[in-house]
Amino acid sequence: MQEATVPIFSAWESFYVIVGSSAAALTGLQFVVIALVADTRARSSPETIGAFGTPTVVHFCAVLLVSAVLSAPWHTLSSVAVILGVAGIAGLVYSFLVTRRARRQTGYKPVFEDWLWHSALPLAAYAMLLIAAISLTLHVSGSLYAIAAVALILLFVGIHNAWDSVTFIVATHLDRKAADKTADGGR
Repeated sequence: MQEATVPIFSAWESFYVIVGSSAAALTGLQFVVIALVADTRARSSPETIGAFGTPTVVHFCAVLLVSAVLSAPWHTLSSVAVILGVAGIAGLVYSFLVTRRARRQTGYKPVFEDWLWHSALPLAAYAMLLIAAISLTLHVSGSLYAIAAVALILLFVGIHNAWDSVTFIVATHLDRKAADKTADGGR
């Protein structure tokens, strides 16, 4: 199986270069967004950021990790399976922590869409990663497609959640500016 591993992963090289690079770039942009938010009067508690901001970076980094793992020159599939399995378990645990944080924070009341994108989809993706890792040595092709789907789900979850955060912050900032203008007599 050692010889066959290299061609299996090389077929996915372009996919993971694109997906991993996208995740890395979007991680950097998320840092820029957080820095810009710090310059506005919008106030977010550490609990709210921990529930809705930080997980976005973690999901992007998970995509980057999966891309790096599947781009490395492995000699055995079992090594890849162990690393991806650990990543899946860590992602599951983290998803549960994020859900708990979202329930406990008081800065924003999540709606169905928030629970879907911030809790359910990441939880499903990390569970799928764990299952794909467990079955990688037995069902290579199917597992690789499942892992690719996980990478895309987490990438799109991160994009959605980053956009959702930015639009919420901008709308809140504009509402405050309008309220301040009204309070100042329209000046």
